[in-house]
Amino acid sequence: MKLNRRIASVALLGALSLASATAFAQQTIKIGAINPYSGPMALYGTEVTRGYELAVDFINAKGGVLGKKIELIKGDATNAQQGIATVEQLATKDKVDLFIGTYISAISLTASDTAARYNKLYWETNAVAQNLIERGLPNFIRTGPDGGAFANTSVAVVKDLVAPSIKKDLKDIKVWIESEDSIYGSAIATLQKAQLEALGVKVVGVGAHSARTIDLNDTVLRAKQAAPDVLIQTGYVPDGNLLLKTSRDQGFKPAAMIFVGTGDTPETLEALGADYLEGLLVVGYPKYDIPEAYGPGSRAYLAAYRAKYKGEPLAPQSMAAYSGTLILFEAIQAAGSTDADKVQAAVAKMDKPASSYPSGFGAKFEKSQNVRSYFTASQWQGGKMVTVFPKAAMPPGATIKSLARK
Repeated sequence: MKLNRRIASVALLGALSLASATAFAQQTIKIGAINPYSGPMALYGTEVTRGYELAVDFINAKGGVLGKKIELIKGDATNAQQGIATVEQLATKDKVDLFIGTYISAISLTASDTAARYNKLYWETNAVAQNLIERGLPNFIRTGPDGGAFANTSVAVVKDLVAPSIKKDLKDIKVWIESEDSIYGSAIATLQKAQLEALGVKVVGVGAHSARTIDLNDTVLRAKQAAPDVLIQTGYVPDGNLLLKTSRDQGFKPAAMIFVGTGDTPETLEALGADYLEGLLVVGYPKYDIPEAYGPGSRAYLAAYRAKYKGEPLAPQSMAAYSGTLILFEAIQAAGSTDADKVQAAVAKMDKPASSYPSGFGAKFEKSQNVRSYFTASQWQGGKMVTVFPKAAMPPGATIKSLARK
């Protein structure tokens, strides 16, 4: 009898332990964060994830979502193939409830497709390639702008900022379009060409290169020979910096340079110097100099970033990721679940105007794409990035300065 009681007691303790563990697990929502945390893009994958971390800190301090705390689990993905393996590991071993990502569109493409096979939501905050939405994956939702918004904003900058600054009619402006050659850059370049030509602008060349290239001499030589008034470049930090260095070395000085998605980080400043960068225009995610009226909560984001990471934000992608994660938490709360179908139904009902979140975004989804998320344009002025477009996003006293390159 005593032995039986001991066996029953052990069984009861085991059952209680299992129930306790299950209850604990139910108190946490696990999110797999897919980004490059090693390799040449690691700094920017980490910076995007800092936005997630700050949003998690914010929501957990308020009690979490659905009464559960949020746990972020990083998954390193430096290329598309690794994105597949990382999602598989996080889904099967770490048992994450959903995924969030990513700095690189090619990784988002394979990672989100793999997440769909595990019936897991993939919440995209930063990858912009058009076909990420065009696939129609039922588990995929994007809070940030798409590649079309990059094209729209860069063309608007040519029309509204560059043409008046260089005192030329649009029909007399010559443009060279350059991009990295993945689904990210090439799709944007195609849209830029079509939109510029529709305005009467002369596109004198379209070039493409690998984001991992180590030599852009021929690229710059071809562009230089075409004698454009404007160079538009879409790419990542390594190839963007290399293009600037090569242009400097070859004495290539178009009247204006517009960098899309890159060119606005401390790494670029360190690589090229303030004097050379002076006047360069960059189309990208909203910077933290935007006024609070444009991005409510942007000051609080900046204060939280400085407190947690002991410095200034290294790239604007972080604040976009922060805003996108806040939208995610609202969607999960409204859905009452992390189930992809239920979250899709919840976001379909969202209707928040522009300037509802720190990055200036609103929340209105059409075919899983947030159509109230926007890029801005900034200019290097005295070694700092200053927002110059659109007017509502400009900090008090800001002006557009000479576009001339030294």
